[in-house]
Amino acid sequence: QVQLVESGGDLVQTGDSLRLSCAASGVEIERYAVGWFRQVPGKAREGVACLSSMDGSTYYAHSVKGRFTISRDNAKSMVYLQMNNLKSDDTAVYYCAAGPTISRNRAVYPTWGQGTQVTVSR
Repeated sequence: QVQLVESGGDLVQTGDSLRLSCAASGVEIERYAVGWFRQVPGKAREGVACLSSMDGSTYYAHSVKGRFTISRDNAKSMVYLQMNNLKSDDTAVYYCAAGPTISRNRAVYPTWGQGTQVTVSR
């Protein structure tokens, strides 16, 4: 059974840093593209950062480019999202996802975690 479990969400202040972790089980994570998405109430889930399985190519949303970094440790079956210089607009539930190809389109990813809350106070 494929499972993704996020952790690391917290309440932080503007300008702080936070690292989210995603533990994968039941899947050879190195074979899949992975992504971090986020969602706030009343809005669609948006792609934040994605990382391919093949050539290391990445996608970052314009709003996080230069502040967020996605990475993976295939040996540990882990995916990370390093978030620096956090802003109040980054407040959301963050989800980890795995899929066949890198894409900012959430429909491409069949496997999702349960989400972890990140709250950035002013």
